Amino acid sequence: MRFGSTLLSDALLCLRFATRLPVPGIEDQSFATFPRAIRMLPLAGAMVGALAGGVLGLASFIGFPPQIAAPLAIAVLILSTGALHEDGLADCADGFGGGATCERKLEIMKDSRIGAFGALALALTLYLRAASIASILDQSLGLACAVLIGAAAVSRAAALIPLVWLPPARKEGAGFSAGRPAPGAAIAAACLGTLFALAPALAGASSPRLLIGIGAAAGAGFGASLLAKRQIGGQTGDVAGAAQQISEVLFYLVFAANRLA
Repeated sequence: MRFGSTLLSDALLCLRFATRLPVPGIEDQSFATFPRAIRMLPLAGAMVGALAGGVLGLASFIGFPPQIAAPLAIAVLILSTGALHEDGLADCADGFGGGATCERKLEIMKDSRIGAFGALALALTLYLRAASIASILDQSLGLACAVLIGAAAVSRAAALIPLVWLPPARKEGAGFSAGRPAPGAAIAAACLGTLFALAPALAGASSPRLLIGIGAAAGAGFGASLLAKRQIGGQTGDVAGAAQQISEVLFYLVFAANRLA
């Protein structure tokens, strides 16, 4: 298979895995090539971010104020992914906050029901995401759209950090089935995520703010990995989802802060 067609198939596989968007030519999800295909995961994220940016622009054109337009854009992010990452964040919050032992934490994380810790984590992150985008939109529509794209891409790269760094915490589930990402693919994903994270520069964002945003997004991935290692001794798909959510929130906050360069 030629290089270009391989990249295309990897991008389609990532879209099928990470979103609910219709993907032509992919009948059944297969993890056989996923350790290589993850190099295109930031591209899938950027496409979701661009979709949310389009809704943000449309809502602003119609005349909705930022406090309405921003939640609509966040809603598109959630609907397009089927709340995949939000579910991971909630499961981690419930497991890490409610379990006394590693085994009990993993048991709680596997439970589809949401608890108090999960509900609070979701409420906080949803508020911060919507409020941050609304604040950025007050400054510039172009910047808000660029931040949505950059955050969606770089946070997907950050979500791979636990998968690369830690062993699976259980012998089943998405984290185990996906396998450890190929080193070259992980590096490619990091580079691609960083490239998309520079999108706000096109809307006038300063270099220091861009560097802080990228550093915060990467730091979220490493922070989530350290916490997971301490709590459950490894990674799961939920840990990757939590890393993505925290990374996205931090990237937004960097561009919403008024006093950063």
